Amino acid sequence: MSEKKLLTLGHSPDPDDAFMFYALNTDDAIDTNGYEFEQILKDIQTLNEMAIDEKLDITAISLAAYPTISDKYAILSSGASMGYKYGPLIVAKQQMELNELKNKLIAIPGKLTSAYLELRLLLGKNLNVEVIPFDKIFDAVENGDVDAGLIIHEGQLTYSKRNLKKIIDLGEWWYEKTKLPLPLGVNTIHRKFGDDMHNISNILKNSILYSLHHRKEAVEYALNFARGMDMDLADEFVGMYVNELTVDLGENGLKACKLLLNEAYDKGLIDKNPEIDLV
Repeated sequence: MSEKKLLTLGHSPDPDDAFMFYALNTDDAIDTNGYEFEQILKDIQTLNEMAIDEKLDITAISLAAYPTISDKYAILSSGASMGYKYGPLIVAKQQMELNELKNKLIAIPGKLTSAYLELRLLLGKNLNVEVIPFDKIFDAVENGDVDAGLIIHEGQLTYSKRNLKKIIDLGEWWYEKTKLPLPLGVNTIHRKFGDDMHNISNILKNSILYSLHHRKEAVEYALNFARGMDMDLADEFVGMYVNELTVDLGENGLKACKLLLNEAYDKGLIDKNPEIDLV
């Protein structure tokens, strides 16, 4: 029996990402075609930085980071996180208008995150921000260290358990403006794999399909990566970010990604606007 080829696969330690790759942690769930996947779990800002340094074969990144790495990585047609009428939130202890928010200190989960790019599209280029790990942003807002926080991941559902007010949902704002889903994360693969990229892409797509067809077991597995969530909430969160656009970006998903990068480029928020060539 030939030795399996080991690939590094970076993703966030979140229920939706864990759900997608459940099959890769389940013996004989799918045919991995001679590949083995070493999963590396890091927050999205760290994954963006690792991709810039070319430390991973396959990795989730923020779409906002793609222009920086587009010469080294291609976007996979599966594995994207898209918010359809929902997305990252701005929360604060008191309600405020968007104009007030422009002059406040806002905690963000990273300068390379799509959420931060989208916030700047909404509010303008020059914001007063402080980078704080995504799972510490609630505390920073509640303690008064910052005036508001940009919330990603499961915080979009659990914020209501905290004594915080929703100022705006970026996914709602984007949908009202474009009638498209809001791009957040995408899966990428290093271009060094050449023709093998398509083969590897199919394995990862099959992993997502396996989880959708074995939903209960996959959500139970994903619960290991859920902070402050029970089975029902984890299932709801997975349903938000693992959907038909995750299986295949399709025309609408690709259109949304291109539009977001076009607008960011036009407003001087990103330095280049590469062509998106999906694998």
